[in-house]
Amino acid sequence: MSVSPGDTRSRYRIELVQNQKMLREAQQLRYRVFAEELGARLPHADEGLDRDRYDPHCGHILVRDKTNGNLVACTRVLSPEGAAAAGGYYSQGEFEIGAILDLPGRAVEVGRTCVAAGYRNGAVIGLLWQGIGRLVKDHHVDYLFGCASVPLTPDPLYAHAVIRELLQRHRSANTPRVKPRHELPPLESGETELTPRLPPLIRTYLSLGARACGEPCWDPLFKVADLFMLLSLRELAVNFARHFAPNEQENPSEAVRA
Repeated sequence: MSVSPGDTRSRYRIELVQNQKMLREAQQLRYRVFAEELGARLPHADEGLDRDRYDPHCGHILVRDKTNGNLVACTRVLSPEGAAAAGGYYSQGEFEIGAILDLPGRAVEVGRTCVAAGYRNGAVIGLLWQGIGRLVKDHHVDYLFGCASVPLTPDPLYAHAVIRELLQRHRSANTPRVKPRHELPPLESGETELTPRLPPLIRTYLSLGARACGEPCWDPLFKVADLFMLLSLRELAVNFARHFAPNEQENPSEAVRA
C-alpha cells in the first residue's frame, strides 16, 4: 500500500514509513504512549519499543510536526495480503472474526493508532485518517476494522460506562457480530449510571459511521477493554469530508490507542 507523502494541514505533514529507521520511530512513539504513559506490559520493553510480528507486513502512516521534526502520531494498516504473510490479523488474537472475513468485498485492519501527549487534536487525528482514506481509495477497500481501546485504569467504572454506551447506542441490528476470546471481568461494585465522554479514537470511528460488533475483549497486557469496530466505506464516503474540517482544540489528558 502507498500514500503520497508531504501532505499538510497547518503545521503537520503526513509520511509513509519507507525504511527501518522510520518504522523504529513509530515503535518508539508507541512505546512511550502505551507503556510509559498508559502502563502496558510490552514484550520488548527492554528495547524501548512496541513491536510485533505484524509490523513488517503493514503500511505505516506517520504525522510529523514540521516545526521541530518530531513524530507525533502513527497508525498502521494491514491488508488481506499482509495478514496472510503475518499469519492472520492482530484482531484475530482477541476476537473470533469469521463473520467479518465472510463479508463480500475487501477489508483491511487499522491498528496501533497513537498520538503523542500535547498533540491530541482534530488536526492530527484528521491527518491520520486522510492517510488511511488515500490507502482505501487507491486499493479499492470496502471495509475497515480494528480494535478501539477503553482504559480500565484508573477508573473501571468509566470503562464499563463507555462500553454500555457503545453497545446500547452504536450497534445496529445488521452489524456482523464478533466474539471476544477473553471476556471482560465484571465490576466488583456493580454498574453505574455515569454518562461518559467517549475516548477520542472511538468518537472518530463513530463520527465516520463505524459500529461496535459485540462485547469487548479484555487485554490484560495493555490494561484495556478492546471493542471491535467495523466501518463500511459507503458510510465513510458520506461522513469523511464533513468530519475532517480543521479543528485545533486540544485535550492533552486523552490518549489514543487502537
